[in-house]
Amino acid sequence: MKDGKRQYGRELQWEKQSKPQRVKERAQRNAARAKLMDEGKVRKGDGKDVDHKSPISHGGGNERSNLRVRAASKNRSVARNRDGSVKR
Repeated sequence: MKDGKRQYGRELQWEKQSKPQRVKERAQRNAARAKLMDEGKVRKGDGKDVDHKSPISHGGGNERSNLRVRAASKNRSVARNRDGSVKR
């Protein structure tokens, strides 16, 4: 809002993030990272991401066999669909 105009795109982004399904998925991602932090696999600020081999958007869960640690640059360069879900 540097020039005094509303940022409608940002408002829509926050609206989408607050939907119950998005909140549930975000909680699953946070729980997955906490699980691997307890195991000592990742630390705060280490540049690593916790990756779901089978994405949450495709029905993947937080069982340990579905989780892996990847460099953030590798994990975030995955091809995506228009809605943001991971391509298969």
